[in-house]
Amino acid sequence: MRTICIVFSMTRSAFRTLTVTDVTTAIHQLSDKQCASDPFSTRLLKDNVDLLAPFITTLYNKSVASGMFPAVFKFAYITPRLKKASLDPADTKSYRPISNLLVLSKTLEQLVAHQLVEHLNLWRMMPDLQSAYRAHNSTETAVLRVLSDILDALDCGDFAVLTLLVLSAVFDTVGHTTLLRRLQITYGITDTALVWFASYVHVRYRGSCSTTSSLLCGVPQGSVLFLLYTAT
Repeated sequence: MRTICIVFSMTRSAFRTLTVTDVTTAIHQLSDKQCASDPFSTRLLKDNVDLLAPFITTLYNKSVASGMFPAVFKFAYITPRLKKASLDPADTKSYRPISNLLVLSKTLEQLVAHQLVEHLNLWRMMPDLQSAYRAHNSTETAVLRVLSDILDALDCGDFAVLTLLVLSAVFDTVGHTTLLRRLQITYGITDTALVWFASYVHVRYRGSCSTTSSLLCGVPQGSVLFLLYTAT
């Protein structure tokens, strides 16, 4: 009798080809917000999605197949917003930069993030103790988990010590080199998929009065990449 051995690979070397339905659904789920550099309003995009989706799908598939995040999708309008009303408006440290990206850029990010989460869930690689930016998880579930662990320890006659770490501008501290190594080694993202993420996180800053320079750290706020970066 011949024995057949099936080996499952926990790596993800490429993204699944997107369908028109994938893109149409993602666009319908968009809010009506938009960036100043968008060529037309989000409402107009949603109203004409049946006509535009095939072309957008082709663009997105070229991006994920080639491992290149379109450079034009990285341009953003930066708006400084005061962090708190009580802060000194004359101090630049009192402001938080808000980046407004193209709607098509954010939609592509969401579609790729969905495939990344699918891969992580399939192989049960999502960090169990991370509550932020996960479906059905929040700060409330995190607090309940910590409280439950403390009460369990006290019921067993043990001592409980809670250590808190607060990081300032935490999303800006994500090192791209370390992030990409974690994606490859810990989560099995390789080949074209890894190249795409390398292209995605490589952002160049160009101000109106400065030369172009590379940003070596930082991911968008709320990104699943931050969750994977901090997972233990």
